[in-house]
Amino acid sequence: QVQLVESGGGLVQAGDSLRLSCQASGRTFSGYAMGWIRQAPGKGRDFVAAISRSGGSTYYADSVKGRFTISRDNAKNTVYLQMNSLTPEDTAVYHCAAGFSTGVLTTPREYDYWGQGTQVTVSS
Repeated sequence: QVQLVESGGGLVQAGDSLRLSCQASGRTFSGYAMGWIRQAPGKGRDFVAAISRSGGSTYYADSVKGRFTISRDNAKNTVYLQMNSLTPEDTAVYHCAAGFSTGVLTTPREYDYWGQGTQVTVSS
């Protein structure tokens, strides 16, 4: 089992940047494919970005492609989400998630472990 704790959220203005971090503990971090999933108020969970166990493969939702970058540091047991050119539509709780795959996991239901989330609010 792995425990996940997100940080780095906050209130920013449209056009600003934020970097989210997710610290993992427990079983070997490098054994998990990782991802970021967000949930806006009154909506379901939406996939944002995914990264493979080694970090060699990444995948993004169309809505964030070119603006967001997912990365990981297996030595630090941490996965990151760099978010640039933020818009009010990016406002949501952002969850870090872990799952078992040799590639990337591109839907929320494929993930086995979830963090509590960090709030990102983008004002216009």
